[in-house]
Amino acid sequence: MSGKLEGRVAVVTGGGGGIGAQICRTFAQQGAAVAVVDIQQEAAGQVAEAIRRSAGRAMAVACDVTDRDDVEQAADQVEQELGPLAIWVNNAGVSYILPFLECTEQIWDQTLEVNLKGAFLGCQAAIRRMAPRQDGVIINMSSQSGRVGNSHYAAYCASKFGIIGLTQSLAVEFAAQGIRVNAICPGVVPTPMWDTQIEDYARKRDLKAEEVMSYFESNIPMGRIGKAEDIAQAALFLASDEANYITGQALNVSGGAVMY
Repeated sequence: MSGKLEGRVAVVTGGGGGIGAQICRTFAQQGAAVAVVDIQQEAAGQVAEAIRRSAGRAMAVACDVTDRDDVEQAADQVEQELGPLAIWVNNAGVSYILPFLECTEQIWDQTLEVNLKGAFLGCQAAIRRMAPRQDGVIINMSSQSGRVGNSHYAAYCASKFGIIGLTQSLAVEFAAQGIRVNAICPGVVPTPMWDTQIEDYARKRDLKAEEVMSYFESNIPMGRIGKAEDIAQAALFLASDEANYITGQALNVSGGAVMY
C-alpha cells in the first residue's frame, strides 16, 4: 500500500530537531523523499541518515533561512538530487521569553528575520519552482501565539501573526496556479527550544521550572501537552490530497487551548 505522499519531494526547514524532525520522519514514512534543511548540518545529517536506515529517501542540506542565496541554492540542490519540489514546510524558528522593555533590537530583528523573513524567502523559493508546474503545497509554521498575544512574547507573537497574514495572502494569489498555502498553529510542544527557555517562562509565571509543564496542562482542555507527532500528523494532512480543497487556513493544534 503506497503512502499518502508517495513519489513527492518535500523540503522541511528546521528539520534537524523537534517538530521539524518529526515532520521529516512522518513524511518519509508516507513515501515522500525528504530534504532535511537546517542551519546545523550535523543535526540535519542525523535525521536524514535515520530516515535512510528505515528505507526512506532523504538528504541533508545546510541552510540559513535568512539568507536568500542559501535558500535558493538549497532549493536547487534538492531538485537536482531528489526531483521537482512538491511540498515546502517553513518550520525553522526561534523564540525568546522576556519582558517587552527588555527586548533588544537585536532580539527583535533576529526573531523576525528567522521566523517571518525565513518563511518569506522559503515561500518565494518554493513558488518559483511550483508555479510553472501548476502544483504544490506550502505549510508555514505559526503558533497559538500567532492567534492571541501574550506578555513577554512581543517579537515572537509579531512574527507568528505575520506568518498567518503571509499565508492568507499567498493562498489567494496563487490558488489559480494550483498552489495551496496553509499554516499550522501548535500549542505547547516540548522541544529542544523549550529546554532553553523554560526558566524564563517560570520567572514570568513565578513558578519553579519543574512546575511549568504541569501549569500548561492545567490550562489545556484536553489535559495534556502536545507532542511533535500531533503537529506532524496535521502537516501530513495538509500536505496530502485529502486537503486538496483547503488553502489559506491556519489550523490550531493545541488541545483546545486556542479555538479561534
